[in-house]
Amino acid sequence: MSLYRDKTVDVEYRVRSFKELMYALRDVRRNGRELTQHDLAEQLGVTRSYFADVESGRSNRLIDLAFDLLRVLDLELVVRPRGGSDD
Repeated sequence: MSLYRDKTVDVEYRVRSFKELMYALRDVRRNGRELTQHDLAEQLGVTRSYFADVESGRSNRLIDLAFDLLRVLDLELVVRPRGGSDD
């Protein structure tokens, strides 16, 4: 099964934390791609319960450190649909 459905995702998220990143990805999964946690967990090769824990935004020290580094360097992470020749 493909991860992509017919719906187009045309929103851009600026994320400053692991929790915000997971919120953006969950929003795209639910509203843009209409996928269940089970669908994605299966595609990723993990259990649905593990995927649910990650998607809930529970802290991850390594990712939290990466976001701290972005903040200190005055950078931001942007999540947007891939497209064009930049892929």
